[in-house]
Amino acid sequence: MNDSTSTIRPATCDTRAAIRAQYEADEAEVVRQLADRLALSPDRRQAVTAEAARLIQRVRDDTDPTTMEAFLDEYGLSTDEGVGLMCLAEALLRVPDAETIDDLIEDKIAPSDWSAHLGQSFSPLVNASTWALMLTGRILGDPSRPAAGARRLIKRLGEPVVRTAVAQAMKIMGQQFVLGQTIEEGIQRADKLRAKGYTYSYDMLGEGARSDADAQGYFDSYAHAIREIAKIAKGDVRENSGISVKLSALSPRYLSTHRGSIEQQVIPRCLELAQMAAKAKVGFNIDAEEQDRLDVSLDVVDAVLADESLAGWDGFGVVVQAYGKRAPLVLEHLYALAKRLDRRIMVRLVKGAYWDTEIKLSQELGAASFPVFTRKVNTDVSYMSCAKMLLEMRDRIYPQFATHNAHTCAAVLEMAGSARDSFEFQRLHGMGESLHEIVRTQAGTRCRIYAPCGPHKDLLAYLVRRLLENGANSSFVNQIVNEEIAPEAIAADPVDRALANDPIQNPGICLPRDLFKPGRENSRGCRIEEPATALPLIEARNRFADTQWTARPVLAGDAPPQGPAKDVTSPADGSVVGRVHEATADEVARALDAAQAGFEAWSQVPVATRAATLRRIADLYEANMAEFCAIATREAGKILVDGVAEVREAVDFLRYYASEAERLDAEDPADARGIFVCISPWNFPLAIFTGQIAAALAAGNAVLAKPAEQTAIIATRAAELFREAGVPAAAFQLLPGDGPTVGGPLTADPRIAGVCFTGSTETAQRIHQALAAHAPASAVLIAETGGLNAMIVDSTALPEQAVDDIVAASFQSAGQRCSALRMLYVQEDTRDRVVDMLKGAMDTLVTGDPWSIATDVAPVIDAEAQADITAYVDAQERKGRLLKRLATPARGHFVGAALIQVDGIQDLEREVFGPVLHIASFKAKDIDKVVDAINDRGFGLTFGLHTRIDDRVQRIVERIRVGNVYVNRNQIGAIVGSQPFGGEGLSGTGPKAGGPNYLNRFRRTEEASVHTAPEGDAVAAARVEAAFAALDATAWSARGDRIQVLRRALDGKGTSVRRAVNAAASFDSGPFRLPGPTGESNRMTMVPKGAVLCLGPEIETALAQAAQALAAGCAALVVAPGAATAVAPLAKAGAPVAGIDGAVPAAELTKARGFVAVAAAGDSAWTRALRQALAGREGRIVLLETELICPDRYYIERHVCIDTTAAGGNTSLLAAEA
Repeated sequence: MNDSTSTIRPATCDTRAAIRAQYEADEAEVVRQLADRLALSPDRRQAVTAEAARLIQRVRDDTDPTTMEAFLDEYGLSTDEGVGLMCLAEALLRVPDAETIDDLIEDKIAPSDWSAHLGQSFSPLVNASTWALMLTGRILGDPSRPAAGARRLIKRLGEPVVRTAVAQAMKIMGQQFVLGQTIEEGIQRADKLRAKGYTYSYDMLGEGARSDADAQGYFDSYAHAIREIAKIAKGDVRENSGISVKLSALSPRYLSTHRGSIEQQVIPRCLELAQMAAKAKVGFNIDAEEQDRLDVSLDVVDAVLADESLAGWDGFGVVVQAYGKRAPLVLEHLYALAKRLDRRIMVRLVKGAYWDTEIKLSQELGAASFPVFTRKVNTDVSYMSCAKMLLEMRDRIYPQFATHNAHTCAAVLEMAGSARDSFEFQRLHGMGESLHEIVRTQAGTRCRIYAPCGPHKDLLAYLVRRLLENGANSSFVNQIVNEEIAPEAIAADPVDRALANDPIQNPGICLPRDLFKPGRENSRGCRIEEPATALPLIEARNRFADTQWTARPVLAGDAPPQGPAKDVTSPADGSVVGRVHEATADEVARALDAAQAGFEAWSQVPVATRAATLRRIADLYEANMAEFCAIATREAGKILVDGVAEVREAVDFLRYYASEAERLDAEDPADARGIFVCISPWNFPLAIFTGQIAAALAAGNAVLAKPAEQTAIIATRAAELFREAGVPAAAFQLLPGDGPTVGGPLTADPRIAGVCFTGSTETAQRIHQALAAHAPASAVLIAETGGLNAMIVDSTALPEQAVDDIVAASFQSAGQRCSALRMLYVQEDTRDRVVDMLKGAMDTLVTGDPWSIATDVAPVIDAEAQADITAYVDAQERKGRLLKRLATPARGHFVGAALIQVDGIQDLEREVFGPVLHIASFKAKDIDKVVDAINDRGFGLTFGLHTRIDDRVQRIVERIRVGNVYVNRNQIGAIVGSQPFGGEGLSGTGPKAGGPNYLNRFRRTEEASVHTAPEGDAVAAARVEAAFAALDATAWSARGDRIQVLRRALDGKGTSVRRAVNAAASFDSGPFRLPGPTGESNRMTMVPKGAVLCLGPEIETALAQAAQALAAGCAALVVAPGAATAVAPLAKAGAPVAGIDGAVPAAELTKARGFVAVAAAGDSAWTRALRQALAGREGRIVLLETELICPDRYYIERHVCIDTTAAGGNTSLLAAEA
């Protein structure tokens, strides 16, 4: 298809081009330029500072702070209570059910120290609130009551009272910021201040649109507000109240990548509203949003302002954010536009409200820099410089200075001169009242109040944003009421302070590229919605729109491929992408022969050299990103954003494993294992392909790689770059082809030391059986398989946020991710709202050509997948379960995103690997039952949870049995080194890819020991199961003295036992806090793997195995001669261990249940027989641990990623910025 009609356009004029070029400009350079442009003499700057200090003192002396200012002084973001109240305020008013309201209140109020705030505020209302909250906290949380029954009674009687009181307190707090629940109420409440000379700019509360119905609703709300404001309008637009419009409310796809939505929805709707405002002589301001929407917002401004119907109207306004490095250039563009169109416009200059989001997003996307300043003082310099520019543009622009900062007010007045009616100040409703009244009466300036209107349920995001902006210690609003800070300190000149900083950029905020240093450099990304970064990549990718590639075996020799060439076609439209020569049986045999010599040579290369080679490959990947993205789209049907993520993950794997190899070599040198077979899937044809190979090579192994049949081209291109970077030909060979010809012979060869596999559970079992039948018992299997991944959304979750994450997790990549969401549970109290919003969001998805940047849902991989998924959805439709299915293009392997109603996860017979989401509802009291139902299915890959109740997060994280948990975010897109990825149970063997234990599995930690088969009476499967049934490790796993108990009980039991206990004691089992972007918590824990069968064969060996299992918190059954007597001291000490004298025949392992791992040392006919028996089991893969000292094998890794900004913002980042 390769449709480029919906693409990002080149800049339309020089000023727009300059804006794009400034996107990732050097912060220090920009600050110096702004200071130079400001050009205020030292005397004038000193005068500004003196006047600001005088204003601050006047504010303190002459007036009482508002309730909100007093609240922020008492409960700022520096207190746990302040943060708790912010989270409570964000969620409480939208929760419909009493049970969840009570849980939320207890979670946020009971743990806090309210008594520390008693009587501390000068505001009676704040002090009264403190008393109420303290008493509430005591009712909910006092553990000292003499009887639990009495406490429960008090709590039950108190809950309705507490619920009502806290809800009322939240509404009072909301009224400090929101003028009215309707525009009519807002206009009425504004009468008093309008009579004093104030004007208003009304903002209709609400999140951005998630559906076309949302967008129409917001449009109607704006239109109604304009009609109401018109009733009180006079002649001069500057004297009238106005309205502020958020463009993201006018379309659910307000993005530069969705040109059609901009032209067909946003521009016409914005123009119609502007025409209404012009007719009514009402001011009309377009609000500023995120930085990657700046370019598209200027598209709208340019188009609307140019309409001839608006000629002669001076009320069109634009908001400019001073924290953006591009702000001065935006002002230059707006001024040039006004001149060219012969218009007068308004420009509201603000500091900016999405700062923490911009920092987090830039770090996540691997940007070169930030589009915003990293220090508040740098933003202050930008504001002053931009203010001066605006004052010099008053022939075309009416400046509106939105600020609560006395220094900013003083600077504007100093620079403005005597023409005080040619600009205005603005403040937020409920903030800065004292300062602005003093300035208005003293200087004779106008003041406009920015006043949100809307129902309490829409207040939340706005309220928390205001709390975050003004609750940090560095906030002027926070400081002005704190009399411990001298006025002169608050009013210090920002230019001097900014230029005195060394460095000027905040070193406490990590640049995106440095996020994982000193270990490694972060991969370079691209902000697809930002033209400044996206256009160069798109243009480079377009050069490969018609390229024909050839995939082939890449072998140690230079012989031409033997197999015939076959066409490779695009899943989007069947067009030919290139040709593939699949490996023949002879080529597979030759590759195996060459690999042994390749291993012997590569394993002797110093670790530092191997690591440097991997880093060179990473650099080559980044240099060839455009070609990789083109191949990913044309061969695998990936949209551009997924292609970029694919390359980035591959680069991260290369750099991470390079660093890991160096770390492990320094800590504990070990030999490579030998030849690894790496079998990768088509859904991540570059990232997983590269990660497997990189780990094996980093450890010194040789690699035979079999890519997926559908994606041999991208694998071949990657293999060429491996060669270019210096990987020896025999150390890494590529063998494209099918399972019978390539995969089967590779996994059945006795020379193989291990297999790394990602794919289906069924194929993983077959590989396990092949290894067991042919390879040494010690051959490694690392398998990552699928899952029935679930998400729970309770009634405290913000529906808009949850739906965004549900749509991404279910339908991005056409649902073809192992981590994709398959089963959604929504609390019944909010089910209808979430389902309606989800259906509306689905309607906005674009299904089509993956080459187009407007596409959301691309094709599935091939006709077989399309037929299978379509048949499944058709069957659900016949059962009456289909809630929604999207239409698809006629050509290509497309499947419409589908939503299916079920009773629960028990209704899912299998994983449907495509854009299919199942949904069920649950009662609040049954949330633990939902978790248990998910666990009962046996899969354990990813799980998502949306809630604002911290205690619920902790409880569910401890209960759920999955490898990766994501809280208040989507559950796809794990980041290497930050969110190590891999499952448990039916979802994989571990260890986690991209984690600290992965690379060690590719190394041989000790030489293979020689053991003979045990002697003794045969122990039947039933006896093994009965012994395990009697063991309970719950109490033992919670003990902190396990190692001490083992040392005492096993003292004198032999050298192997002592070595095992020492190794277990020195093994770091975490928990680990892993690096990642700001606003995100990444924590990995090691939990006991489960019951372990220890077979020795000798009793000393068996005790060494049991010691490591017990050290990890597992239960252990020892079956070996003399076992019953040997384990008695351990059992007496409280360890969950039992011993049976004798030996377990291999055949019994196929039947026996009750254990998750088996340890049997050595590589012998006996251990090979054991492994073959284990490979014959159904269900989860049970591995045989043949190495004696391997404490890591007795743990499961679990990772929890929490979006800590979900309640509205990044409190820790805002506090750190100060």
